[in-house]
Amino acid sequence: MQDSPSVWLGPLRRPVRMAAIVAGALTAALALVMFASNLLYADASGMHEMLRPSGRPIVQAMLALLAISFLLTSLYLSDTIGAIEPRPTGPMDVVSLVCGRLAMIGVVFIVLVMFYEVVARYVFEKPTLWANELSLWIAGFVLLLAGLYAMQQRTHIRIYIIYDMMPRWMQKTADVISLALIWVFAICLIWGGYNEARDKFLRMETFGTAWDSPLPATIKPAILIIILLVAIQALSNLIADWNKDPGSHSPADEIDETEIENIRRAVEGN
Repeated sequence: MQDSPSVWLGPLRRPVRMAAIVAGALTAALALVMFASNLLYADASGMHEMLRPSGRPIVQAMLALLAISFLLTSLYLSDTIGAIEPRPTGPMDVVSLVCGRLAMIGVVFIVLVMFYEVVARYVFEKPTLWANELSLWIAGFVLLLAGLYAMQQRTHIRIYIIYDMMPRWMQKTADVISLALIWVFAICLIWGGYNEARDKFLRMETFGTAWDSPLPATIKPAILIIILLVAIQALSNLIADWNKDPGSHSPADEIDETEIENIRRAVEGN
């Protein structure tokens, strides 16, 4: 099967793919070692120790490999775009694509975590203390990253009834006003939330549960960082679309013809 054309990695695509495979294999192998150790030894490192890696080399290695695997996989997946995804037009578009792929991986990870919890709870009658909290933690980042990805894809809700009737100069004015409102919101949010986010991060505030993850210490700063990236992406969109033809919009624009064709082929094949 022939690979789809590279979007932005170019000659680095194959090395990134190989690095992602190697990192993923090492992560899986180390996870199996840790799982086996938990079955054999009472003092082995588990999910509780994953949040407290100090003095535990195997946990530190696991966390590092997880981060590297997620990053490399996101980089590789962002080098391929779907039929309805616009091609990136600048560095910020690439950043948003990578973040979008990371959010997609996060959704898969949530499914795996909850599947593990269901099996542990209802098959082995040994529910975990961390699955629900971990899925909530990941979902918070997925929501934030998906917002950035949606801005890059220009899929946030917009009402075009009046916009399409405007002359092009007025449309550009409306776009500038929209961008200004986004930046005002971002600046106000960062201005008002910076001190709280900094304090939560510096004292590594935890969730106050049995697993006690640093969810507040990570989500709060992430909100400010992502909203800044969303504002930058909105500016990038305005610059990229400034000289484009105005076009028109209708409900038919939301129909994914490629997806419909794939469904039709699948039905006919069965």
